[in-house]
Amino acid sequence: MAIDGTSTVTHHDDRAKKKKDKQKSKRKHKDEDGINGAKKSRKGKKRKRDKELSSVHDGDYEVSGKQSKKKSNRKASTEQENSSNHFPFEYQHILAPMVGASELAFRLLCRKYGATLSYTPMMSSSQFVQEAASMKNTVADSNLCEFHTIPQDRPLVCHFSANQPQDFAKAAKLVEKYCDAIDLNLGCPQRTAFIGHFGSYLLGQKDRKLVLSIVRAGSKAVSIPIFVKIRLLDTVEETTKLCHELRDAGASLIAIHARYRATWERTGPGARDGPALLDQVAVVKQSMPDFPIIANGNVITYDDVISNKQSTGADGIMSAEGILDNPALFFPRLGDANTEGKKEYTVPKYAPLSCDDSQTPKVDKSNEKKLQKLQKKLREIQSIEQKVLESGKSSIDDDQRIKLLTKSKIQAKLDAFEKIPSSQPAEPKTDGKYETTTLTLSELAATANDKLALAKEYLSLVRLYPTKIRTVVFHTRRMCKSLLEKYQLMEDCISCSTVDEVDTVLAKIERYTKQPHTFHYDQEKAAKEKDALARKKREEGKRKAYEGRMIRKAKREGLDDLEHYLRIGAEVPTVKIIQQLKGLSKEERLAVWKKDHSQHCLSYHLEEGGCKRDRACAFLHTAAKGDHTFVEDDEVAG
Repeated sequence: MAIDGTSTVTHHDDRAKKKKDKQKSKRKHKDEDGINGAKKSRKGKKRKRDKELSSVHDGDYEVSGKQSKKKSNRKASTEQENSSNHFPFEYQHILAPMVGASELAFRLLCRKYGATLSYTPMMSSSQFVQEAASMKNTVADSNLCEFHTIPQDRPLVCHFSANQPQDFAKAAKLVEKYCDAIDLNLGCPQRTAFIGHFGSYLLGQKDRKLVLSIVRAGSKAVSIPIFVKIRLLDTVEETTKLCHELRDAGASLIAIHARYRATWERTGPGARDGPALLDQVAVVKQSMPDFPIIANGNVITYDDVISNKQSTGADGIMSAEGILDNPALFFPRLGDANTEGKKEYTVPKYAPLSCDDSQTPKVDKSNEKKLQKLQKKLREIQSIEQKVLESGKSSIDDDQRIKLLTKSKIQAKLDAFEKIPSSQPAEPKTDGKYETTTLTLSELAATANDKLALAKEYLSLVRLYPTKIRTVVFHTRRMCKSLLEKYQLMEDCISCSTVDEVDTVLAKIERYTKQPHTFHYDQEKAAKEKDALARKKREEGKRKAYEGRMIRKAKREGLDDLEHYLRIGAEVPTVKIIQQLKGLSKEERLAVWKKDHSQHCLSYHLEEGGCKRDRACAFLHTAAKGDHTFVEDDEVAG
């Protein structure tokens, strides 16, 4: 009895201390924010927060009443601790998330030559969750959204796009054991982000409540930190306010791409292609001195890394463009090879990815049938709910009313299936240990300072950890751009369809470098390359002109959404679609084309010899997308 009594007193003391700490933390955040205005009562804030969180109805993510308060208190305590101690890993030299570019092989290359933290490419949280529902192996082995990782690939941040709290929370839970943090993408400027309404297109004030609820849902769902990557808002004051709100919602780190959020009208400094406005990052950091802020932008050399860190006061520097051209961008942080060449470093050895059949879960057929029945019942209830919304409660009978009352029980049973071991992927067998080897700084420097050697090492990693050939070509031409242009091999590289063909191109570079007399400049080839470059510039000009016309049209019509017409027909056709269209009648082709691809020239893709109007054509002449094609702006977006 005495033990129970002591335990109870201690529990109440702890709760009182937590409450006091939480109040102190709130006062501190209020002082830091410097944001004035009418404040709602504390009780009203809690109701609002609970209402936002109640939208998450998936297993462990739904919390209500006293349980919700307790979890929130624990989370607030954790956030306060993180703000001072931050994380158990180094995050000063970061490989940025890049669509089609920060894949496993490239991450491993960058880690070996100085990067201390890496992000995965952007993955769709909704797609990730959908694909996970039918996976047969572990998350790391199932190729969900092309996600691969190995024990040597740490610390790792899994980078997701999301516009629904439930999807983000579920995706975070799925990858929690394979990474060290989860990141929400609020920076992607791609057209796909515009059409799908995610990335930087969520940064408007109208989506603020949604964004904060996504962060809260992710923060509740996992025990590892939630990061957020953003772009600048229209004013530095707005950006600062957003960062404070993200922190208070549960974010543990914010990376700021110091260019403005995507719009179709913005040009000049801070636009997508202009210089980054790092002075605004400095202002944000000054307002949040104890919170991790990462600066992203204007990094080409390691000198930029040092100067940007000093000028912004940021806790770390993230690189995308710079590290694509030089995967050893952060290598100088290891030391000076001229004076410290004998210094030794331990680097990991790698082995091919393997899928162990013993890790494939055995599906319980009886459970599978029960799950299908429950899902059917839930769909019936959702149909009844929709009927009530449309026609009122009087439109349903007594049996349907009874079914509505069973929704919570059915939902609880469905949630329980997520916890049944027989229907879940097996735990990874690795204990985190792997073989290593020792290299001197001089040995590492020999490759770090040689772009061709870096490209060859990258190919060796690709053979172990395969990725799309277009990604391989992309990295190769970025790393070896000057050499490919010097020896007129750029088009040869771009046309490669296998890793062996890329290897052959690199072998030619190596031969020409060692035996310059074997290379002969081809004037005809140079002329074709010049024409191709001019054609690309014309296409870019036509695109900008088209965007301007569509925005002006929206303005004339008084539309609030100036980007309305830019959504229509923006999708680039794929090679597969072009082949399918060739088998249709002219009328059928036109109907399909108008629906999805009306901004593009149909004749360019389907007429023999292409579009006869050529440069005078008002439509886009963009190559169809295939397995080996890419749009560079989209590869590094975000």
